[in-house]
Amino acid sequence: MKQSILGLGLMILVSTLSIAQDYQTYDEGIAKFRAQDYGAVIDLFSGMLAKPDRNKRYDEDLYFYRGQSYYFKGETENALVDLDKALELNHFNKAVIAWFKARCYDKKGNAQQADTYYKEAVGYAENNKKVSAQILADRSQFYARQGNKDAAASDLTLAKSLDPSNAEIAKATVSNNNTATQRGGADTKSKTQVIVKNNQKDTKAATTDTKKTTPPAKTVQQPIITTPVQEQPTDQSANTALISSIASTYKDEKRYALVIGNSSYTNSVGILKNPVNDATDVSTELKKSNFEVQLLTNATYVQMREAMRKFQDKLVNGPKDQTVGLFYYAGHGVQYLDENYLVPVDANVQYEDDIVRMCFPVQKMVLANMERSNSRMNIVILDACRNNPFPAATRSVSQGLGEMKRARGSFIAYATAPGSVASDGAGRNGLYTQELLKALRKPGLTIEQVFKDVRMNVLRLSGDKQFTWDSSNIVGEFYFKF
Repeated sequence: MKQSILGLGLMILVSTLSIAQDYQTYDEGIAKFRAQDYGAVIDLFSGMLAKPDRNKRYDEDLYFYRGQSYYFKGETENALVDLDKALELNHFNKAVIAWFKARCYDKKGNAQQADTYYKEAVGYAENNKKVSAQILADRSQFYARQGNKDAAASDLTLAKSLDPSNAEIAKATVSNNNTATQRGGADTKSKTQVIVKNNQKDTKAATTDTKKTTPPAKTVQQPIITTPVQEQPTDQSANTALISSIASTYKDEKRYALVIGNSSYTNSVGILKNPVNDATDVSTELKKSNFEVQLLTNATYVQMREAMRKFQDKLVNGPKDQTVGLFYYAGHGVQYLDENYLVPVDANVQYEDDIVRMCFPVQKMVLANMERSNSRMNIVILDACRNNPFPAATRSVSQGLGEMKRARGSFIAYATAPGSVASDGAGRNGLYTQELLKALRKPGLTIEQVFKDVRMNVLRLSGDKQFTWDSSNIVGEFYFKF
């Protein structure tokens, strides 16, 4: 028996060390990518992918960044293989994948395939003006080399209108001399790299670096987005311009949040330590992100209904397509007959049908009311995946929460995967909300990147035991912090 326990302990220790090593290697690879040390990126990420016991949840990003690195090293066939693999693993940044596939085919001299993937990239990026502008500016140069001056001029005009803050695009022109726009035909060597870092401390949509060099012997794919050497921006100034542009786009947006944290349940239900702290801290952080917040702690059923009514009034009367609603709940939750219920502190459930009468349905009350409003985006965050609080009513009560049907324009985030449970936590906050608070403080992350950051860190800190979950059908971008 002692040997079995010792063996199990060693297995857990080895697994934990492996997870930590993967995280460190991934972080190092991203740093090398930012530094344009593409050979090092290929070596590091190839080493990770070769490990049979690796954490495969990194794979989509490993192929995504290694594919771009292969492109910059001139290995287009390897780049295409990795980009296709990232797509197969459903990497969320399909626009960048299609863009780099277009550039690969352009470099290979296959203009027809390049044109196809440029169109695909533009389609994927249609709701992201900055990435759309970069792709269109790059495609403008591609069309110019093909002799299609009208299409090139049209793309460049649209790129400038989509992102007037981009100085490189603003200065770009379509040359009458096609030879002047050949890949590698200029005195500057420019590399445009796309970094979409979902679980690190900062994210940059794209960076440019320009260096004086002699014309390369080989044709080098050279995007139209270039910066003269004397005007080369620092990372800080480029990031400041990006943040300023994003903030300007969303300056008139109205943001409303309803935040609830229930801890003081009866002994029969089970007192929770963290939810009031979680809700209070999330409320504070959301206010810093320009949300008007309604905070409830230890709320009864009547108080939750009244707060929901006030919350919906805000969303209904907000400016159409310029309103965002966010509902956050920490406390006991239960799944019953394909609906998730939030448990008020005064719930006295003796029988299964008491759940419907005494608890608060998320799908029917929260999501449905948010959908019937002027909000362009409905965000629901549920840190409510504890064990069944009603042991006397177990026949139709399922473990954890269930995945809900998505309402129009909704982003739904769970502390753990459907059907799983999460612990209340030992510190001030539960593990999920602890990492959510950290991610909310990071500027320049899209909502998808915030919750991917949360997922990676919760996985790491839980020893790969707690896997957070989110589902989305949102259209457009959202940033908590600019």
